[in-house]
Amino acid sequence: MGVRAISKKVWVFLRDRVGLHGLGFVLSLIVIAFAAVVLYRMLHNLKWSDVTAALAAKNPRDVLIAFFLVAGAYLTLTFYDWFALRAIGKHHVPYRVAALAGFCSYSVGHNVGFTVFTGGSVRYRIYSAWGLGAIDVAKICFVAGLTFWLGNIAVLGLGITLHPDAATAVDQLPPAINRIIGVTALAVLAGYIAWVSYAQRTIGRSSWFVQLPRGRTTLVQVGIGILDLTLCAAAMYMLMPGTPYIDPISLAVIFVTATLLGFASHAPGGLGVFDAALLVALPQFETGELVGALLVFRLFYYIVPFTFALTLLGARELSLRLAGGATPVPAADEASAVSAEAPAVARREVEAPKTAAE
Repeated sequence: MGVRAISKKVWVFLRDRVGLHGLGFVLSLIVIAFAAVVLYRMLHNLKWSDVTAALAAKNPRDVLIAFFLVAGAYLTLTFYDWFALRAIGKHHVPYRVAALAGFCSYSVGHNVGFTVFTGGSVRYRIYSAWGLGAIDVAKICFVAGLTFWLGNIAVLGLGITLHPDAATAVDQLPPAINRIIGVTALAVLAGYIAWVSYAQRTIGRSSWFVQLPRGRTTLVQVGIGILDLTLCAAAMYMLMPGTPYIDPISLAVIFVTATLLGFASHAPGGLGVFDAALLVALPQFETGELVGALLVFRLFYYIVPFTFALTLLGARELSLRLAGGATPVPAADEASAVSAEAPAVARREVEAPKTAAE
């Protein structure tokens, strides 16, 4: 029996017995395990004193700038939801609610993993008070995810085209191949923008469909994604050791690629995968100094927002209970139209104590 026949039998077995979702889970475990091995090999000789010395040597001004850049990135994340709400026609939901849902869903999703499910659950809990159902929340997740990927294509496409060597440090492909990938990504992005500009495009069928944003609106969508990634990469750049020098675009390419690998692994916070990718791609830096930078970045981007989000969600649940009951749940069919009772429900939430997300 040939290799091709064996491969086909293995694929059919995995598809039919394990399932595509199960196969994705297995692949995630393989990626995480591989990253764990890489991390062990690179860090098993690392002394904690080297890390603490690197942290102590950091310029407080650079650390403060990095903190505000991360805060700016999370502010940008609130526009993911605000944009998605407008895209699906839910104009009655104000920005402050979109900000709360966007910030909390991403903070929880980034740390717990499986962002689509964990972040979607947080969004549903918040948006159901405004008459939105599960289908509406699924549409919001789709549009927000589209914003994220369009931003990634733009940043990586431009970065890899300009600095293909930076991508080579991660994927080990020749710079010429990476440049072709970058140009192709930009061409695909331009083609998509032209496609949605020419006519109104709809994705989905039956009761689940989304009208894609058109021309200029799509450019706004891409801009939101670019701003988010740029702020995150800039924060990491501020935390990097001063020597040896690395240009901002190269670091952005490496950072965004590492972020995508962590995202694809579904590991909580991309733990292990994100860190291993950066350590492999940046061997010119002292390991202790780079680990110190990663620790500070994780504190700012994961731990602090996660703690704040849990506090906000807890305060919201308490305020709703004190205001007279739990958040209502929409009907089983989850119709996208807002029910007649939604304004009254929303008014009750408005009268509850304001959260810091406002």
